[in-house]
Amino acid sequence: MKTNNNKNISLDKFINKALYDKKNGYYMRNNPFGEKGDFITAPNISILFSEIIAIWCIAFWENLGCPKKINIVELGAGNGEMMHQMTKVFKKFEKFLKASKFFIFEKSHFLKKIQKKKITSFNVSWINSLDNLKSGPNIFLANEFFDALPVKQFIKKNNKWFEKKVKVLSKNNFELVNEPTNINKFEKKIGINLKNNQKVIEFSPMAYKYLNTISKKINAFQGGLLIIDYGYFEEEMRNSLQSVRKHKFSNILESFGNSDITYNISFFFARKNLKKTKTKSSGYHYSKKIFNKTWHYSTCRNIV
Repeated sequence: MKTNNNKNISLDKFINKALYDKKNGYYMRNNPFGEKGDFITAPNISILFSEIIAIWCIAFWENLGCPKKINIVELGAGNGEMMHQMTKVFKKFEKFLKASKFFIFEKSHFLKKIQKKKITSFNVSWINSLDNLKSGPNIFLANEFFDALPVKQFIKKNNKWFEKKVKVLSKNNFELVNEPTNINKFEKKIGINLKNNQKVIEFSPMAYKYLNTISKKINAFQGGLLIIDYGYFEEEMRNSLQSVRKHKFSNILESFGNSDITYNISFFFARKNLKKTKTKSSGYHYSKKIFNKTWHYSTCRNIV
């Protein structure tokens, strides 16, 4: 990995390079799911998980008044298992099926090929940008999507704020360093107050961008967003950055491009961001032992 002028790079740029580099990115050339991979997600544990999500989509559509047209959009479909199982359920609900169009938003061409091989008996369209969705309503499904996005990290020491950055020592040798930063300038740029009562800040610019885009789609065309992810809803943020390889925790600086890097979602700030965009949220629900200890957060507009 190279940097310009030997400068330290921000943590989110390092993670983005490790996970999504077109040539060497972790998700761009690996199938990390299952026992032979690095981790297992709920759709690969039991088809019941996907069936529940499918029924939730149908119930959501009914609460919208059964519109004649609706888009079901999965964000980051992994190995395609969830959409594959959901379509089996949808085939049993003719009216819903007739009204629906199905989309997968996927960045990895490698995973896209796997998804297309699995989803062969159903009409699903793959999109490279959420801007491709020109109408609605839209139901967005984010199962372990946001925790896989690059994240920035800031820490407070002696009443001063520092941004966590990565120093490149050699090709595959890295070191975490803290650089002084103007947190007020950063907050002004994104339009959100993050630092109040915080000692650690984890913020994903990419997640923020996607949430804003999705909120605009929901506000313009109606619809909803279901987030299923690892996270917490306490106001105080925490250092949750972690790396996983072969079903074990690993050092985020080691095995560059060969391990998953993830963090826990702050649902408090996700909800705060949705309020900023005037998108109504219906709340969140915690499931401690079902499947893989996932958090469930849904947001909708014009739903009773």
